[in-house]
Amino acid sequence: MTDATNPLMQPSTLPYGLPDYGAIRPEHYLPAFQAGFQEQLHEIARITMVRSMPTFENTIEALERSGELLDRVAHTFYTVSSADATPEIQEIDEQLAPLMAAHQDAITLDGQLYWRVQRVYEQRDALDLDPEQRYLVERHHREMTHAGASLDDEDKAQLTALNQKLSTLTNTFERNLLNDTNALAVVFDAPDELDGLSAGELSAAARAAADRGLDGKYLITLPLFSGHPALAQLRVRESRRRIMAASLMRASRDNANDNRPVLREIVRLRAERAKLLGYDSHAAYVTADETAGTPDAVERMLRRLAAPSARNARAERAALQAIVDETEAAPFPIEAHDWAFYTERVRTARYDIDSSALRPWFEAERVLQDGVFFAANRLYGVTFSEREDLAAYHPGARVFEVRDADGTAVGLYMLDLYTRDSKRGGAWMNAIVSQSRLHGTAPVVVNNLNVPLPGDGEPTLLTLDEVTTLFHEFGHALHGLFATVTYPHFAGTNVFRDFVEFPSQVNEMWILWPEVLDNYARHHETGAPLDPAIVERLRATETFDQGHATSEYLAAAWLDQAWHRLGTEAHVDDVAAFEAAALTDIGLDDPAVPTRYSSTYFAHVFSGGYSAGYYSYIWSEVLDADTVEWFRENGGLTRGNGDRFRQRLLGVGGSKDPLEAYRDFRGRDADIEPLLKRRGLGS
Repeated sequence: MTDATNPLMQPSTLPYGLPDYGAIRPEHYLPAFQAGFQEQLHEIARITMVRSMPTFENTIEALERSGELLDRVAHTFYTVSSADATPEIQEIDEQLAPLMAAHQDAITLDGQLYWRVQRVYEQRDALDLDPEQRYLVERHHREMTHAGASLDDEDKAQLTALNQKLSTLTNTFERNLLNDTNALAVVFDAPDELDGLSAGELSAAARAAADRGLDGKYLITLPLFSGHPALAQLRVRESRRRIMAASLMRASRDNANDNRPVLREIVRLRAERAKLLGYDSHAAYVTADETAGTPDAVERMLRRLAAPSARNARAERAALQAIVDETEAAPFPIEAHDWAFYTERVRTARYDIDSSALRPWFEAERVLQDGVFFAANRLYGVTFSEREDLAAYHPGARVFEVRDADGTAVGLYMLDLYTRDSKRGGAWMNAIVSQSRLHGTAPVVVNNLNVPLPGDGEPTLLTLDEVTTLFHEFGHALHGLFATVTYPHFAGTNVFRDFVEFPSQVNEMWILWPEVLDNYARHHETGAPLDPAIVERLRATETFDQGHATSEYLAAAWLDQAWHRLGTEAHVDDVAAFEAAALTDIGLDDPAVPTRYSSTYFAHVFSGGYSAGYYSYIWSEVLDADTVEWFRENGGLTRGNGDRFRQRLLGVGGSKDPLEAYRDFRGRDADIEPLLKRRGLGS
């Protein structure tokens, strides 16, 4: 293969630099990565060989210019490896994991490069730097120091070995989880076992089964989290039990997909690495470079919220038990697989709302066009037009061009809505091309969800949770589209991990905003709007079941902390026993309210970027809830409000300290009271 025959070796000629996925084949990736590694190492060598004293231009800016080929190839590949991981792509991913880790260390731990960065950092007050440039110097110095650049050569060698092992293990964790999630999808023989699902949902289950060669049967695939949307509707208790049991056992059985030894080794190596870097634990290492600062600060927040959450969950369970005792011929104690079903009964009895009955008003295309895009247009003036002439990495993904109110091009937005066996679970946003004035690039971002694909001719009707997920992930996409920076280091969502969820959570506020809801919540057959009385009752339920929702989230956040606060001397033999002890410690050991993610399928922390950082959702929600109050106080869905939020928060990307950016937007630090009120956790 030559450079001329490999489409990854040259910048794409497609609009916005969109990779030419139609021309890219799996065998193109590894040679392009190898070329990217070599090219960037040569670029770094040219920086360190400069004889003149370090300056911003010959060191920091030169570092920012390096790795353009590798960055392009990596963004192209990792988009595919997460959303369409065929066996061939998985094999490449496994080969790449240690290579990428070694390459990153070769740069981050380069002693000569670090010396030059340090010299620029020490003289930053005397240099003529604009605010973004100064912050760039500070971040490069901080990140290299944090990563171990000041270690001696022997310790650096040990660190590099640890990083390579960890990269391989996290890749193994994700592969095992994907394989076992597919293997544990629950097969039903007859539609009466799925009594309660709509015709469209049954059609999707039949299609999923047929896609696996199980004609005449029904397949319920598993989402990433412990529960399942269908549990709220299924009337057959045994069907609910089977689905929940399959979800909870993922990657925890004695087979090739067992993640228990994998995660134990990940935890051990992360603790060893943290000690090498001078920290007591991996959690201490991670939070030291986040807005939280320390694991103790995280623990204080989690414990403050855990007790009232558990108290509310107990009250909610009592209400569910009362329904069971009153309505079932043979009452039984509420278990985890019953919670969602009887919650819907309580919701119906208390608020006269059946969540599953709302789906006809949430047709996916209308939610996207007349809800998600509509709100963005009203707030920011942007428009979205589908580019059917541009091919994504998979036929199921769609491409939209984004333009500002004056017609100026912003970038491309891609949506990959439906689940498939080759897509990892959950929902996420990632950049395919990052915006940068230095490189002259505009953003290309993608949202992935895992909505079941309906049968041919059937509409895609979303649950309210799926509508929420779409608005949430689109908030990340807006961050990626609107951040306008010079240096790629600060592009898009490249902010502190415990700040990154803030813009996406804010975007959820528009789901029930009257002007937005009235525009998209229309019956897919009649066009009738959602009854205003139902809308009011929906708003009245915003704190309903929040004890359960907050408890299951906090349990997962605490498990993440518990694993990653372990030191090198700790040894865990029994994963389930460790989980049980950790949940007892924080008072969230309720079997009827299982943790949102158990350890063996906790992809966020064992194969994603949230290790010791899953707390960031609730940490960011303090800012989110406070921001929602600001929007309400200042007129809500207006261009003026949108422009302020865009310019002072979304638009700065990572080029400013996030809490400073928040103060610039809000005029003060965030108040926690709106969060406590939202989740019903006030005294």
